[in-house]
Amino acid sequence: MIVSIINNNKKDEIATNESYSSRANVLMESFTSELDWANELSYNDRLTQISKKDIVDFANKYLNNDNYVAVYKRKGEDKDVVKVEKPPITAVSVNREDQSDFLKKVNEMPENEIKPVWVDYSKDLQKTVSNDTEILAVKNKENELFSMYYQYNTGKWNNKLLPLAVDYLEYIGTKQKSSEDFSKEFYKLASSFNVSSSNEETYISISGLNENFAATVSLIQDLLKNAVADEEALASYKEGIKQSRANAKENKNVIMSGLRAYAKYGAKNPFNDVLTDAELDAVKASDLVKIIHDLTLTKHRVLYYGPKSVDQLAKELTPLKAKNAKYVAIPKAKVFKEEPTVKNKVLFADFDMKQAEVFWFRNSDKYNVKNAPVASLFNSYFGGGMGSIVFQTIRESKALAYSTYAYFGQASKKEDLNSVGAYVGTQADKFNDAVEGMNELLNDLPESNKALQTAKESLLKSLASERITNASILMSYLSAEKLGNKTDIRKEVYDKVPTLNYPDLKVFHDKEMKNKPYVYCVLAKTDAIKPEDLKKIGEVKTLTLKEIFGY
Repeated sequence: MIVSIINNNKKDEIATNESYSSRANVLMESFTSELDWANELSYNDRLTQISKKDIVDFANKYLNNDNYVAVYKRKGEDKDVVKVEKPPITAVSVNREDQSDFLKKVNEMPENEIKPVWVDYSKDLQKTVSNDTEILAVKNKENELFSMYYQYNTGKWNNKLLPLAVDYLEYIGTKQKSSEDFSKEFYKLASSFNVSSSNEETYISISGLNENFAATVSLIQDLLKNAVADEEALASYKEGIKQSRANAKENKNVIMSGLRAYAKYGAKNPFNDVLTDAELDAVKASDLVKIIHDLTLTKHRVLYYGPKSVDQLAKELTPLKAKNAKYVAIPKAKVFKEEPTVKNKVLFADFDMKQAEVFWFRNSDKYNVKNAPVASLFNSYFGGGMGSIVFQTIRESKALAYSTYAYFGQASKKEDLNSVGAYVGTQADKFNDAVEGMNELLNDLPESNKALQTAKESLLKSLASERITNASILMSYLSAEKLGNKTDIRKEVYDKVPTLNYPDLKVFHDKEMKNKPYVYCVLAKTDAIKPEDLKKIGEVKTLTLKEIFGY
């Protein structure tokens, strides 16, 4: 196991250094902590000198029975809380055109211009077909790490059991190897596997050292093809799911996600389209294992990032499906249509807290690539950060929110609708003022030449310094493919933004936000918000947790 630990540490170190920001962070921490850099580089070499006896001696010396502190956390109400009377708050005038001497000094510092680098999908990505399977590959020219994904165009909307099945994969083994045996085998290879299933896609991925690529592929395929049902493991897995579902109902962020899904799709939506408790109890291990086995016979793509060329990969990669085997049919997907936002509504959910959270939502039009530049600049100017109009007005000037933002959300698929969103997290007694303050901004876009210039510079520098590299090229390609884009859309944004000015943003704001109906998703304690305050916003519907979550 010591050899395995060293190999895994080696892999983690290489993976860390793949990221420019992580690499810089390691250098910075070593410098500020005054560590010897040569000593840091030789860490893995020093690990090879440690024996099993050294580890046992260390554990006996430092991890003995009386050398620890136990910390207990108890729930309850603190009876000794001292109430502080809330002072009156006077709105601060926000002069966006002024600059401090410090800011001027910073702006005067010389800087080297950063040239943007765009992804060229025709050059940075290789394609081929092997054994009736499309392969998309990006060559790793920096190190010996690989990542490989089996990508399926099927998910929860096709089969509600699919997400359960792929997660269950981590709990089971085969007739020859237990789940623990597989974990140990992957660890010994300094490899890992991960599974995920969303509404419309499923991924099974492996990663590790290139020298162990063939062994890692063999291991994951063995598990997929030969997994056996384990009712005991399923019982444990179900208990975990039930606990997770119970925890979700106590998490305000998850509840708000449910409200937003209700606003987007209506009462029947992807968020609450889940198994009931009775349906979950009725799930059999054999049902989930069959789904796992069927994945080896389901049409898929292979996405690869690693040292091998696409031709070499196609030649060496063992296909999941036997040559003469037939593909299984993918179940027809359930369709969830985004509801047009035609009038003001309020979706209210009770949550025991002192605060109130409000999320404005509306569905807009379908994706249009021509809107990408103005939408990107608008988000940067209007509600995308601490220097934005929304943040400075709602939080900094009027002190009406702990957190606030607003945005125009571009769809992730060309068939889907864009959306408008805005958020305020405030004190319950500031609810009316916070809603009024956000509505003022949604209906009237303030003009600030300085803020606009800052938003432009920020967006352009962000695009120029951003680098899509390694496996991210594959994901960027898939995102572009879903939108029908053939090129890296960031280039069009970068080229167009300098020509945009306030009138362009005003036209966009008027079209997408001004005097538009919204669904107000409100999360607060029932008696903290007056019913008449909700009614004056729009038609009110109070939702139970059962209606939000579906269980």
